[in-house]
Amino acid sequence: MLLAEDDRAIRHALERALTLEGYRVTAVADGVEALAQAHRTPPDVLVLDVMMPGIDGLQVCRVLRAEGDRTPILMLTALVETQDRIAGLDAGADDYVLKPFDVEEVFARLRALLRRTGGAGAVAPVEAPKQPVPERYLEAAGLKMDPQARRAWRDGRELELTRTEFELLELLVRNSGIVLDHSTIYDRIWGYDFGPGSKNLAVYVGYLRRKLDEPGAPQLIHTVRGVGYVLREN
Repeated sequence: MLLAEDDRAIRHALERALTLEGYRVTAVADGVEALAQAHRTPPDVLVLDVMMPGIDGLQVCRVLRAEGDRTPILMLTALVETQDRIAGLDAGADDYVLKPFDVEEVFARLRALLRRTGGAGAVAPVEAPKQPVPERYLEAAGLKMDPQARRAWRDGRELELTRTEFELLELLVRNSGIVLDHSTIYDRIWGYDFGPGSKNLAVYVGYLRRKLDEPGAPQLIHTVRGVGYVLREN
């Protein structure tokens, strides 16, 4: 794990707690060091403070994602406005923890990220059950997906999707016509139910809709108010 946090007290406390939890932690104090370390020894997961001197956490995210790096990133932030969190998700972060945080919440979110990506992270990770080899293509409502190559198309137009967007769309395609509730989606995609107050899912559905639905094209992802979402053509 690579931890970047400019507050020395928080950095040392979190490094100690994560080490006791079984993670191999490299801790740095700013974004410049974080990028250098990520290039030198690619980690299984990154924990980045948003507000750091020099290069902040958002810029670290943008640089890594622009390079094609898909390492899961958990952001730490004292910024509580929704727009601030959306900016982090747009930059490429996978999840957020708001300061002041409970270290157990940090552990839970890291476990969820590592389950989704298969990262080792801890010294003695639990071996994930073997999954069946997926079919080559999934098709529904004019969408075609190749889970092995992680590519997707709508009506022949290839979609540029992030890892989380692809996984969310794949879940909806596999359950085309079935309403999936918020808790089910959170558990399947993030491995953790963030509760009714979280906007994470709505944010990612918005991203997908903008990429799927060109002007004049019918909307594919429908909101079922108070329940969740469903993929269908009308």
